[in-house]
Amino acid sequence: MKSVSFHLILVLLMVFSSCKKETKEPMQDNSVQVEAGGKDTPKPDSGSLEKESKIKKEKAADENLTASRPLDSINKDNAVVFLQKYGEENRERIALIKTRLGNMKIRLYEETPLHRASFIFLSKMGYFDTTCFYRVVPDFVIQGGESERLDTQRYKARYERYKIPPEFDKKLKHKYGAIALARDWKDNPRKYSTAFEFYIVQNRKGAHHLDGEHTVFGEVISGFETIDRIVQLEAGSDEWPLEDVFMKIEVID
Repeated sequence: MKSVSFHLILVLLMVFSSCKKETKEPMQDNSVQVEAGGKDTPKPDSGSLEKESKIKKEKAADENLTASRPLDSINKDNAVVFLQKYGEENRERIALIKTRLGNMKIRLYEETPLHRASFIFLSKMGYFDTTCFYRVVPDFVIQGGESERLDTQRYKARYERYKIPPEFDKKLKHKYGAIALARDWKDNPRKYSTAFEFYIVQNRKGAHHLDGEHTVFGEVISGFETIDRIVQLEAGSDEWPLEDVFMKIEVID
């Protein structure tokens, strides 16, 4: 009887010992805990840091540009809708183009509402104030709305170089002093206007071969002598005056 009891106690001790060992093993943690920033923490490569820095700089530049003038939302996709609404809210038709060689007062046509609205919009936003008359062709035209300044290109990029569908009117011709928008002649079958560049007819007989090719949207009503002063400037082979004639445009009424 003692022998049986002894063996029974021994078996119970062995079972208890086994159970105790099994409950202990799951508590063991074989993982390696690494503090934040430790050697096992992945670090961004130099390319990622440079990209992040570039994004921050571009965002800051865009914020500075936005802060310099009222907010707007025109782009190449919504140009027509935007200009229709803008034209309804901004009815001005008279503007003054100021240059170092004199001023020109211009009247914009109601018959070309999109072109009028675009010219007023870009004038109020300050785009034309960064540009100059970059092309002079005696007995033909003076052309403005471009420059080598970085601000000019930033404006164009911001507005996605939007274009305007033509607004041809047989009554609005390329007479002396007429103002029209430039356009691409290649890959532009619908003759969309380039919103940012305009020209003024300097030939006293007009430039009627351009009727129906470019949208005439206004005319000079005073300051014709300034047109002649600008067109007579010495220019390079690219017709760009050797001395820039920058402009400022003031919307009057």
